[in-house]
Amino acid sequence: MRRRDLFFGTALAHTLSLDAAPHHPPRAKRVIQFFMSGAASQCDTFDYKPKLIQMAGRNWDPGEKVELFQSNPGVVMPSPWAWKQYGQCGKWVSDLFRHTAGHADEIAFIASMQSKSNIHGPATFMQNTGFILPGFPSAGAWVSYGLGRLSENLPEYVVLPDPRGMPPNGPANWGSGFLPAAHQATAIRAGTPAPIHDLHAATGYAHVTPASEKAGLGLLAEMNRAHLDSRAGDSRLEARIASYEMAARLQFSAPEVLELGGESKATRALYGVDDEITRDMGQRCLVGRRLLERGVRFVQIWSGADNGFPRRNWDSHENLAKDHGELATAIDKPIAGLIADLKARGLLDDTIVFWTTEFGRMPCSQGSKGRDHNPFGFTSWLAGGGIRGGVTYGATDEWSYKAIDKPVYCYDVHATLLHLLGLDHTRLTYRHNGIDRRLTDVHGAVLPEIIG
Repeated sequence: MRRRDLFFGTALAHTLSLDAAPHHPPRAKRVIQFFMSGAASQCDTFDYKPKLIQMAGRNWDPGEKVELFQSNPGVVMPSPWAWKQYGQCGKWVSDLFRHTAGHADEIAFIASMQSKSNIHGPATFMQNTGFILPGFPSAGAWVSYGLGRLSENLPEYVVLPDPRGMPPNGPANWGSGFLPAAHQATAIRAGTPAPIHDLHAATGYAHVTPASEKAGLGLLAEMNRAHLDSRAGDSRLEARIASYEMAARLQFSAPEVLELGGESKATRALYGVDDEITRDMGQRCLVGRRLLERGVRFVQIWSGADNGFPRRNWDSHENLAKDHGELATAIDKPIAGLIADLKARGLLDDTIVFWTTEFGRMPCSQGSKGRDHNPFGFTSWLAGGGIRGGVTYGATDEWSYKAIDKPVYCYDVHATLLHLLGLDHTRLTYRHNGIDRRLTDVHGAVLPEIIG
């Protein structure tokens, strides 16, 4: 008898279904998302504003009172990095992301993003779940719920956290909220001795034998069946059963997925796996590609951890040049390598690459070297999977302060992602507490200008 048959899995047919029907023909099958935790600065990365250079060191006056999160407005602060134009589209990108900029003709930059909060926790929730309050499903969970699995042996939703720690709100950012619990992400800590916690049985105990394990699993199946029969509508046990069944399959599939030794020297160099500075993100990007090509629908990779001082995230209040410089150097080449690798393998055509952060940063200085929070205008970008490359959608004002042309919220980006995956964001709903809930709440519109 196969190991998975020892579990009570018949109640999980809806949860474990493969290739659920989309609402319309999809352009993409999968998503890999990069989240810059702490708020990456748009005016130091992808939102070029010559006026910041022209007015450097002068009092900043946007023509209205500015209330900042942690400080009073300082002087106009140009970026510490030089800017260049890239690709046939001529997109201006700072030297922070010169490798990623090499793919400018394949990227759609959304320069007019806005958030409803300038506090990290709520704003991070908003970009991941569509709500600033806790308790709502993440975008990856909605995709899992709406489309099901591409593979029996791997989860539909995987998160690769920053090894330095968790973002604000921790695993709730990739949770399932009120959706069936089986749709939450599986966390994988790539590059560690135990990438998936509790995947293998304990060793060194004489009483643990194949026969005793089989008997124990049989008893567990009976107990699960009785427990589930008496608790109709409670998805938590179903999720536990699903997780155990998946763990059983992962014992065979995960080691192969996570083993990078078979990758060529050229591929490892492309991702920066053998360079100390880029090793961590390179490993996670390479694992992400291996997960995608084996059937995982949604992979989320985090950069930055909410773990105090010294800064290990993008929240550069004190020293932007140091914080952003170190973080971008560690991730730029691996992300660019991933795009190149996906394209070479024919995967970019049906894989969406999505880069975002919770909000932006101000064009004025905080102290002498930092920038404060800016929820009024920031940049996200997408590539692959039906995205029209070489375009910039929307714009901020001359200061990179406020979105003034085609303002965009996460609802619009989520609606567009779902559309490309074959899902109508207004029809992807789940009844909860008498309300038909959806990822985009009562908002959102697909952005046709960034669809190829």
